[in-house]
Amino acid sequence: MSLKNQWKKLQARVAAPVEKGLRAIPGVNNRIEAQYDELMGDLEETLKPYRDDFAGYSRLPDQGRGREEVLREMETLADLETERWRDGYVSGAVYHGDGDHIEFLNRIYALNSQSNPLHADVWPSIAKYEAEIVAMTADMLGAGRTPPPPAGSGEEICGTVSSGGTESILLAMKAYRDRARDRQGITQPEMITPVTAHAAFDKAAQYFGIKQVRVPVNADCRADVTAVERAITRNTVVIVGSAPCFPHGAIDPIAEMSALALERGIGFHTDACLGGFLLPWAAELGYDVPPFDFRLPGVTSMSADTHKYGYAAKGTSVVLYRGLELRRYQYFTVTDWPGGLYFSPTFAGSRPGALSAACWGAMVSMGREGYLSAARQVLEAAATIREGIAAIPELRLMGHSLFVHAFASDTLDIYRVMDEMSRR
Repeated sequence: MSLKNQWKKLQARVAAPVEKGLRAIPGVNNRIEAQYDELMGDLEETLKPYRDDFAGYSRLPDQGRGREEVLREMETLADLETERWRDGYVSGAVYHGDGDHIEFLNRIYALNSQSNPLHADVWPSIAKYEAEIVAMTADMLGAGRTPPPPAGSGEEICGTVSSGGTESILLAMKAYRDRARDRQGITQPEMITPVTAHAAFDKAAQYFGIKQVRVPVNADCRADVTAVERAITRNTVVIVGSAPCFPHGAIDPIAEMSALALERGIGFHTDACLGGFLLPWAAELGYDVPPFDFRLPGVTSMSADTHKYGYAAKGTSVVLYRGLELRRYQYFTVTDWPGGLYFSPTFAGSRPGALSAACWGAMVSMGREGYLSAARQVLEAAATIREGIAAIPELRLMGHSLFVHAFASDTLDIYRVMDEMSRR
């Protein structure tokens, strides 16, 4: 590990206890709290702009309001908010702003608004939609380009539909923890994540009692493979790589990292929440996309968000596994509850089946050609943005990226640049 990386690691370790010690000094703590209150005041103004313009409720009204009146108020609020995202002045919030596509998803939702996948006997159509969402996603992410497993082996690529990328990640980390405890007797599990991995892995570590071992990234913003190898212990249950990572848009060296996992008999999770529905089409269009999916034998699970570049409504995602046995560990089952057998494949019990229906509708209406066309437009626009940033002398791009670009500056306050961009 380089001296620079060692210094960064030391800074991270020292920062928290230093802050705790400083807060014990009354004068310092008061100053920190004053700055915190000022920050929260500014944030509240941003997050609650309607306080003085619309009625607010802290208790149920005595008499219900008329439905037409409620709809008019909601339409007014929607009109106030639509212009900004429809004109493209947001980042990472809306992925398909075409009015016809949105109306199509709205019609699907209305048709299925009462459906609940928990009651598959009442709404078997939702089970059909979700099974096909998983199958189509798996096919796109390598299952369709790998030799089929022997019949009855249980090694096929499988998965479930979740509420979003965070839940997909949490489900996979729970599955690795529980499998390691059941099969290997590991009671102090560890997962290895690059420092650039999504914050959902931090959440999984906290929720499930998994020690998170963070490894540095190199100058190209990709995970340091040597550091990954050094971090492996007898308690490591999973290694994580991003395709791409959210902070810099860089794709970790998944091939090398997953090969390490395969050699050591450890699970490997590719987080493709951001790139899962774009990178396969980028590769097909001739862009240089390193391998990241189930074509690599060491990749044992993946997460991919249908509600990003899959162009489904918020919030749906897919978590995939190499084999039925690993997926089984994400499930929850109670057989001795007085209310009867209870089973749920994801964290939620009741779920909005309409979202799964809308996801299926988005995927089959887009088709391969639709996704290829959308990817071409996204990547061409991203290349133009990258070229524009590179042409500004005061800015420098970080790492190599296809469609999510990070930039820094050695001469400008980059946060002021962000503030000015937000104002525009």
